[in-house]
Amino acid sequence: MSLANTPHDGTSPMLAPTVVQEEAIVDNLDLLLDCLPGEIVASIRELSTREELAAGRDGLLEVVMDLGRRPEARLTSGDVTLLEREVTEEDLSWVISRIGDFGGDNRAGIERTLHRISAIRNRADRVVGLTCRVGRSVFGTIEILRDHIESGKSILIMGRPGVGKTTMLREAARVLASEFSKRVVVVDTSNEIAGDGDIPHPAIGKARRMQVSAPERQHLVMIEAVENHMPEVIVIDEIGTEAEAIAARTIAERGVQLIGTAHGNNLDNLMLNPTLTDLIGGIQSVTLGDDEARRRRTQKSVLERKAPPTFDVVVEIIDRDHILVHEDVAATVDALLRGDAVAPEERWRDEAGVHRTHQRIRPGALPGVEQRRFGGLTPGDDRRGSYDARDEGRGGWRKHRDRSRRASAFGDLRNPAATIPGGTAATVMPALDSRADAGATSGSWRPTRGWVSGGMAGAISAMDHEPAARTADGARIPAAWDDAPDADDEARSESPLPELRIYAHGISRKKLEIAIRELGLPASTTRGPEDADAVMTIRNEFKQRGVQLVEAERRGVPIHVLKSNASAQMERALLALYDLPDDPREMALREAAAGVQEVMRTAHPVELAPQSAFIRRLQHQLAGEANITSSSRGRDPHRRVRLEPPGRASSTPRRRR
Repeated sequence: MSLANTPHDGTSPMLAPTVVQEEAIVDNLDLLLDCLPGEIVASIRELSTREELAAGRDGLLEVVMDLGRRPEARLTSGDVTLLEREVTEEDLSWVISRIGDFGGDNRAGIERTLHRISAIRNRADRVVGLTCRVGRSVFGTIEILRDHIESGKSILIMGRPGVGKTTMLREAARVLASEFSKRVVVVDTSNEIAGDGDIPHPAIGKARRMQVSAPERQHLVMIEAVENHMPEVIVIDEIGTEAEAIAARTIAERGVQLIGTAHGNNLDNLMLNPTLTDLIGGIQSVTLGDDEARRRRTQKSVLERKAPPTFDVVVEIIDRDHILVHEDVAATVDALLRGDAVAPEERWRDEAGVHRTHQRIRPGALPGVEQRRFGGLTPGDDRRGSYDARDEGRGGWRKHRDRSRRASAFGDLRNPAATIPGGTAATVMPALDSRADAGATSGSWRPTRGWVSGGMAGAISAMDHEPAARTADGARIPAAWDDAPDADDEARSESPLPELRIYAHGISRKKLEIAIRELGLPASTTRGPEDADAVMTIRNEFKQRGVQLVEAERRGVPIHVLKSNASAQMERALLALYDLPDDPREMALREAAAGVQEVMRTAHPVELAPQSAFIRRLQHQLAGEANITSSSRGRDPHRRVRLEPPGRASSTPRRRR
């Protein structure tokens, strides 16, 4: 299947395609055909010419021979019956006599080839079926993941059977050993990576191969490879037991790059597999205190990652030219356990080269089932408050608090009669509810559009003809917003608000830092009152008149006394400290709601006022709920959200934040 004409399903900007080398396929198919009965070989040759069988994508995958059944050839296009007669014991004996010995995993091979013959045995240990799988070395498949392979990070590759995991492992071993001159050791349990026999197949290049006498000894050979042969890279196929997962962690902790595969189609499968969760750090149940549970808006018993992940990067293979990459496994697992949805980096290859998007984590978009499993609220938990069926699958970080603010600020967007203070709102599209319902059926949030321009020249032309936008109140966009400062100027950009240093006395410093970040204020915390511009404390601490408070009063530093150690109290104190009449998030969301309705009324783009990355994310979520296309443009401090009518895709490769 070619992805050249497949529309990209993503809203992230795509990087310029990377030109890659053309794939080369080597299979030694004749050696496998020599081991099969003559009638079956003749039937295979009648299906297609030798060249078409070696073409990889439309070629031969397996030949299946079961006693008492007709033999079949499995192609990527489907299964084909080879003979009208049934397979006999003589046919099976013919094949067994021409291949190597079967190991403990019931697999055999052909000397110095990548072909694999797997046996099915009866209760008397007699072979009653054979699966003859064609092994191909495909050079060039690693180009889609070459940057991570070269970086030295440990990489875990996942995907359904037959999608190309072992082929990618084999090519990674060859590239690292032959092109980068690294010491690579392949732990080859079933001789599937480097072929059967004592001499490794040339497909692994200069990499060394360690064979495993029995599958249950794979973890011991993994440790032996590190202790005895001083490798820089270890390549291992099919990590499937707890002992192998522990051995993989031991290898990674010794600073050796580990490239392997594991059972499972994606990261979600791995998180649900108790045997292999250690590969991504492990998952444990943690009981929170009352204050922390209220702050998180969740139940007291939650799931958290208990250790650093063994693998830095997880790759999900969709097909040979299409993969999903989780670049930061720790952050991705933490987000999934919080109930946030993750859109991994998407990469695909076509005739133009390798294309890719950016990974994003979006708070609160997992379906209800996933969310309850990974740190969401369980049904019947009275701490959740009033339950709305429409909220199912839309939980996450500070969900109810942010939603209640939006509702109080500008009404419920699902209500056609919703209004914005100061004027009557236009009727909102009824597609909102259907969009929410549709989102609740998908496994995780994925982008819905992306930049699929044919080249940079086309993108520049589209930018030149892009319709001019206005602000939410209809004014022209200030020219200063489009000024792109140099890197040094950007680093020195200052907020119009003064930068204050706040000392947290008797309250949670971490909570205060989160409140500052969410409000987007230019403030920071200090460890003592001597450097502080203001002090925050609670009532009981203020009554005790500690040394720090006395020192602050002596220096004339203002002291803000809170009723409790709660995030809401800290946010109100910060707003009072900066003399802000309203929460910046509420003002930004009101502006975004007005912009959404202006876009729907006039079908003309609208650009919102520049905001911080966190507030822009909230505005993007609001636009997504209204089925409005949104993107971020400009550079700090003028980076802002642009809203466009439904169905109009952004033509410029901008990063959505």
